[in-house]
Amino acid sequence: MHEDISTHVMAANFSFHRKPFEMTKLNGFDTYLMRLQTDGRCRARIDSKLSLIEPGDLLIFSPGQPYELKIDDEVNPQGELTVESGDYHIFFKGPWIDSWWKSQKRPTRIRIPLDERHLGLFRQLVLEQRRLSNPFPEISDYTMRILCLEVDRLLSEQPTTTPKSYLAHRMKHYIEENASSIFKLEDVAAHVDISVSRAVHLFKEAFGTTIMQYTLEVRLDMARERIIFSPMSLEDVAETSGFANYTYFHRVFRSRFGVSPKQFRIANRT
Repeated sequence: MHEDISTHVMAANFSFHRKPFEMTKLNGFDTYLMRLQTDGRCRARIDSKLSLIEPGDLLIFSPGQPYELKIDDEVNPQGELTVESGDYHIFFKGPWIDSWWKSQKRPTRIRIPLDERHLGLFRQLVLEQRRLSNPFPEISDYTMRILCLEVDRLLSEQPTTTPKSYLAHRMKHYIEENASSIFKLEDVAAHVDISVSRAVHLFKEAFGTTIMQYTLEVRLDMARERIIFSPMSLEDVAETSGFANYTYFHRVFRSRFGVSPKQFRIANRT
């Protein structure tokens, strides 16, 4: 027997529309709704106004909150009128969710990076709901809680959402997701479709450090954990943490932590 769980995912799915679609519920739903726009554009009612919703827009509605969605012709990045809209949507409720919702003031719309960390949580919830037999509903419970807490983390990292801060945070998440691989400034800038000079400026303005310095810090922290907890050789630690060669890794590691990688491993395993 499983104990009654305090978070209930009632439905989770992915939709893709190529034809016009409208939904209006003046009295809202009897559950919470989380909707993530992944492709194309649509319009939704936010603060009594029908607003344009684009990829990366996460909408969260509480029970009884008026809901209106309209999918129609929108101008795509190529300047063409087209009907195209893709989204994940989750209906959920429960005592834990009620407490989470009341813990702070929450905007109806926030911007989130469309990276694997966040999309993976939505996919997991959809897959769990599609299971014909699911003796472990706690998986959906805890995945939903993680998603809610990720929203809290995003809100704390970007208390005021502007186009510039959104781009900066997208670059930050790109670095965190790809730090174990070799990439260049051009790759980070291309990820958010801006010039290298603008990317460098926006990142420095948002976080007070450079893109490459932050990348180095992420890689060093990754290497430190692997030195302590993994059986990898130090050369493999360097390679899998995104360093081009061991000589450079040894030098920057000693500069950052005051000891060589070998000394650091010995000190933390005794």
